[in-house]
Amino acid sequence: MRNLLAIAFILGMFFQGFAQDKTAEELQAEKAALSEQISALQGELDPLKAQVAAIDGQLEILSGWNTGAFGTIGFNQSTFNNWIKGANPNSTSSTISASFNGFANRKEENYFWRNSGIINLGWQKLDIDTEEGEDAGYERVADVLRITSLYGRNLSPKLALSAMGEYNTALLANFNNPGILDLGAGFTWNPENNLVVVVHPLNYHWVFGDLPQFDSALGAKIMADYVKTFPNGVTWRSNLSAFMPYQSQTPTLREYTWTNGLSFSAWKGIGVGIEYALRNAEVEFDGTQSYFVLGLSYAL
Repeated sequence: MRNLLAIAFILGMFFQGFAQDKTAEELQAEKAALSEQISALQGELDPLKAQVAAIDGQLEILSGWNTGAFGTIGFNQSTFNNWIKGANPNSTSSTISASFNGFANRKEENYFWRNSGIINLGWQKLDIDTEEGEDAGYERVADVLRITSLYGRNLSPKLALSAMGEYNTALLANFNNPGILDLGAGFTWNPENNLVVVVHPLNYHWVFGDLPQFDSALGAKIMADYVKTFPNGVTWRSNLSAFMPYQSQTPTLREYTWTNGLSFSAWKGIGVGIEYALRNAEVEFDGTQSYFVLGLSYAL
């Protein structure tokens, strides 16, 4: 029995070595044949994917309103007690930050209506001498409220006439001071379910508040929103909103906001989230603003 096993083992190794002894030309031919098979299968898969996308569109129409919410909460705490190497041996600092994104969308055969709201809040506390026994208290470092409503009538499956309103201000302090309101009309392009591009060449830009040097203006409004869900519960969202006035003004009313969020779901909608935003608006600040939030993410 052992002899038979040994002979079988030797023959297997021999035939395996023989099978692997192929020329480069033979391997290239085998690779080309496999590539042709993959291309043929891909050609069969593409129509099936198109059918699935069409069914998803029909289900979205039948489902009525599609609502949801997601965001990120971050917290950081540092405490030093008689830490001589530090600049402030007895000190404490903490940061609390939170972002909230909510949406309510409706899609019908002839029209769509997309609504969204964004809130970003943050507080920071720094006490450089805890031995005094006084609490320094929290200072507000972030305060953003942005509401958008987009309505469109379909001209084709991917193009629509649309109207949009967008309001941007602070929530907890200096509400509507400044406040920025955009109302405009134009076109919306929806090349795929994950991407919406808005181009409104007719848009009026109002600026409210105690800064009379900032006037209202007529210009173009551009917005792009992209959401992608990857395997294993990873979601990425990128949103760009910009206004360009037709008349050159000093100070300028040109502005843009670009927000990116990435979340990793771990358990029942809870995971790790990252959100980063850039904003340039001279009506608020002469320079580029930004914020970064890292913490627990949630989806409702």
